[in-house]
Amino acid sequence: MKCMILAGGSGTRFWPYSRYKRPKQLLNIVGDQSMLQMTVDRLTKTKKVTDIYILTREDLRETIINEISGVKPENIIAEPSAKNTAPAIGMVGALLGLTDPDTVMGVFPADHLIVGHKEFEKAVNTADHLAKKGDNLVTIGIYPTSPSTAYGYIQYDENSEEDHLGAYKVKTFAEKPHEELAKRFVSSGDFVWNAGIFFWKVSTFLSAMETHMPELLESLNDIAPKLQAGKSFRDIWEFIEPESIDYGLLEKAENIYVIRGKFQWNDVGSWSALYDVFNPNAEGNIIKGNGKIMDGKNNLIQSNGKFTAIIGLSDIVVINTDDATLVVPRDKVETIKDLVTYLTETEQIKLI
Repeated sequence: MKCMILAGGSGTRFWPYSRYKRPKQLLNIVGDQSMLQMTVDRLTKTKKVTDIYILTREDLRETIINEISGVKPENIIAEPSAKNTAPAIGMVGALLGLTDPDTVMGVFPADHLIVGHKEFEKAVNTADHLAKKGDNLVTIGIYPTSPSTAYGYIQYDENSEEDHLGAYKVKTFAEKPHEELAKRFVSSGDFVWNAGIFFWKVSTFLSAMETHMPELLESLNDIAPKLQAGKSFRDIWEFIEPESIDYGLLEKAENIYVIRGKFQWNDVGSWSALYDVFNPNAEGNIIKGNGKIMDGKNNLIQSNGKFTAIIGLSDIVVINTDDATLVVPRDKVETIKDLVTYLTETEQIKLI
């Protein structure tokens, strides 16, 4: 299996700790290593994996080459501009198709936390088996522990288990739902969270793209030889329309299976995710760095150096860096990306 890691995001929901030039995937948010290095190490320990590629932004490529171990520099590929997941994944697929069309390709986000390597590797092995067995597109879903509105969902056919492997035919993909719909999804028992992890034979993937995204594939087939030769492909890339792999391909394709992953998973998508990652104290408070909370519950402090205090407030997130301070209610942390958009549009670039 050859795996690609999607590492081009800007991590806006982790501002001000995450910045455009040093986004979430390059930060040590949940341990002593960056999220990207943890992902590389996880795949390196997985026996089926023979090679790893990283897809990132042009301005992050040199940083990743210098800071991330376990990936060959020539396997760190830069896209000239962000075009969403379908062009990014398709470009690496087209590149592999030049030399290894029969290999299985795995796709992984750069910044998700996974605990339970044995179960993770078991799911990867199952996906590898299904991808090789036929022209199957395979994904891993996470059994929901709450009616989260932060994730997309996958509905599967409970009566279609494949070879007793815990893999099921996909019925439909659902976008991030509102709260009442999320509750219905969870109570139905046949929905899992979409973890954004995919597997397929390269030839199967390219065939599916030819059916459902032929114009994109045509462009990517022109890009692949240039990418292989180390030549610029910006002139082709700039005319590609952005599209997600879910909407452009997976929601339209047939013969898709989902494996119910039994490992612990968290996409670490915003500051509120840290309440699930770290162990709060008796009052539900979490303090990372230099801080104190008095007469308050369910607060989070992340302070790099500055002493930070919360008194008499609950459900508050306070983030301190050298040049910015963020104070936001816990249930509003998803709106941080709107703040970053505002800061960008008003050209307060120093804060980005």
